[in-house]
Amino acid sequence: MAQGNKVPDAVRSIGVTQVTYYRWRREFGGLQMDQVKRLKELELENQRLRKAVSDLTLDKLILAEAAKGNF
Repeated sequence: MAQGNKVPDAVRSIGVTQVTYYRWRREFGGLQMDQVKRLKELELENQRLRKAVSDLTLDKLILAEAAKGNF
C-alpha cells in the first residue's frame, strides 16, 4: 500500500485475505515494528510460563495424591 496499491491488490500480493489484513490492522495498526516484535516475544514467553505452571501444578497434585496413600 505504501507503493500506491489498493488494499485488495496489496493483500493478494502477500498471499493473505482482506479479512486477515483488517484483523492484523486492528490488532497491530498503532504499533511500530519493534513493538510488534516485542509483543510476539512476550506472548511466546507467556505461553512458555503458562505451560511450566500447569506442569508444576500437575506434579503437585500427583504428589499430594501419592502422599495421601502413605498415611
